[in-house]
Amino acid sequence: MTQTSSLSYELDPLEMRQVYANTLLELARNNPDVIALEADLMSAISTNKIIKQIPKQLINCGIMEANMMGVAAGLALTGKIPFVHTFAQFATRRAFDQLFVSGGYAKLNIKILGSDAGVTAEHNGGTHMAFEDLGLVRLIPRAHVFEASDAMMLRYLLRMVEKQYGIHYIRTIRKQAVRIYEEGEVFEVGKGKVLREGGDVTIIACGIMVAESLRAADLLESQGIAATVIDMYSIKPIDIDLIVKYAKETKAVVTAENHNVIGGLGSAVAEVLSEHCPTQLCRIGVKEQFGQVGKTEYLKEFYKLTAKDIVDAVEGLDSRKRS
Repeated sequence: MTQTSSLSYELDPLEMRQVYANTLLELARNNPDVIALEADLMSAISTNKIIKQIPKQLINCGIMEANMMGVAAGLALTGKIPFVHTFAQFATRRAFDQLFVSGGYAKLNIKILGSDAGVTAEHNGGTHMAFEDLGLVRLIPRAHVFEASDAMMLRYLLRMVEKQYGIHYIRTIRKQAVRIYEEGEVFEVGKGKVLREGGDVTIIACGIMVAESLRAADLLESQGIAATVIDMYSIKPIDIDLIVKYAKETKAVVTAENHNVIGGLGSAVAEVLSEHCPTQLCRIGVKEQFGQVGKTEYLKEFYKLTAKDIVDAVEGLDSRKRS
């Protein structure tokens, strides 16, 4: 599906955490093998509202994330399908060894939702602001890594991974996201979505940076620069063919992510381009910085994660192309 600048940038009425809880309830009711695990964050992700309806399929493991990964591994060994939720930094940075060894190395079936991604952690502050989670999970052999852009996508991804075997990590925000997709949209593993086409530059984004990239494309259009915008929600495996196709057409690529430029989407795209189609590239993301306390909009400006920052990057690449 290709969209245009007609996107209204309205927030979805449902928060992403409500989408998670509602979809998890649906999956658990339809499949008794689905078991949800929480690390004392049920109210944060809204699963406290569904526990009475599935009391035998939702376990609060307490503030022991590494142990929770071990519990998930044990459940997976018995044929259950564990859905593990905690904040992104706890799901990856804190419990990485358990996820890597007990989950990945053992070739088990575990689904992980890492919430409060990047700057959306807001007042939880620097220790709770994960800028490295995508990079960590990408390092696990055969793991699948996604970042949900809106509520429609998150619902689809949750339903999809329940039916697929292996380690699946879905990164998300907890509150409302800009609505980008309509009901009925399909999201395949290892694919990206072209939301807008233009011949001058390719912007590849994920998560909250998809809406910022579409805003940037609107601004660029007013300057006579036509941008292709791709939602690369599947970060591993990544859509090599799509990246190469548009890199060849536009000869300039900008990546945009609410994550460290090392290890995440920017690194993944850089790897593809260096091996298949060397192209001018600028990576928008967090650079050699830790997180901090603040509102999302302030933090986006501080870490240069806004539409204007994407426009500036495109203009820099465009001037290099011309020279």
